Amino acid sequence: MQEFKTSSLQANGIDISYVEKGAGPLVLFCHGFPESWYSWRHQISALASAGYRAVALDMRGYGNTSSPSNVEAYSITNLVGDAVQAVFALGEKNAVIVGHDWGAPVAWYSALIRPDVFRAVISLSVPYTPPTVLPDGLDLNEVMKMSAGDKEYYRLYFQEPGVAEADLEADVRKSVLGFLYTISGDIVRDGLHSHGWAGYFPKGETVTDQLIVPEALPSWLSQDDLQFYIDQFKKTGFRGGLNWYRNIKRITSALAPYVGKDLDQPSLYLYGEHDMIAGNTAEAIEALPANLKNLKGLHKFSGAGHWLQQERAEEVSEKIIEFLDQL
Repeated sequence: MQEFKTSSLQANGIDISYVEKGAGPLVLFCHGFPESWYSWRHQISALASAGYRAVALDMRGYGNTSSPSNVEAYSITNLVGDAVQAVFALGEKNAVIVGHDWGAPVAWYSALIRPDVFRAVISLSVPYTPPTVLPDGLDLNEVMKMSAGDKEYYRLYFQEPGVAEADLEADVRKSVLGFLYTISGDIVRDGLHSHGWAGYFPKGETVTDQLIVPEALPSWLSQDDLQFYIDQFKKTGFRGGLNWYRNIKRITSALAPYVGKDLDQPSLYLYGEHDMIAGNTAEAIEALPANLKNLKGLHKFSGAGHWLQQERAEEVSEKIIEFLDQL
């Protein structure tokens, strides 16, 4: 990590920690749950070598970035605000934004809301969903409950403050490694699952009951990598990241002013064959060309799961650089 410059900036009323390398057009990386800037470690170096200024944020609630106590402080508009103002605080006028997992909707909606700031968008593992209007009395939590039926769903399990924190923080190593392995492509390759886990499980059980800890680490995850994540969450806990989920019900109303607005910038979407945790259904993938007016690339990585930029580090970096070079 000594090859990266670590610093912090003030944006949107909070302190944001970040890591950067390289010089050239700005590419802003946004991570997901439960991760950190570190999930982009391979891409940072690759993009710097290719002539870009690669900046990976510790998102709101993670690492050394501020963790506001108010749950509502983690709304999608605040997350987009962090990304927009980070660009300006870095001394730039515009950037290409890249997001994975929860960072993907941040990237998608940052590009939708501020096309003057984000000239292109790349997302991994979470397809674009245009802003929509739900029937009166419904929010996304209610929609998720209807979809879950008689099962529990991990995003619903995360809603009650304190419940998921106690579960995940009881054994941080199991939680971190369990998430990284259970929704990776390795769990299918190893024959423990026949397909990717979509996040549903029996009521009365916990999320960590669903996590499988492998005897040996996946080839894409070293002991040092794992320890970085463990040390981070032992220091911060999981509350900041969980609060993102507690704002899901507010997303439709926050994006209501943008219903019907097209996302026109060049876009690239990358996903893993066995990734089902965040809506990578065949229907969602098929809808992308219609929903993204300037979709330049759509690529599935065979055998990969959710942690795409780590599971397929070199290939993902190549796809990103190929896209950037064409802008």
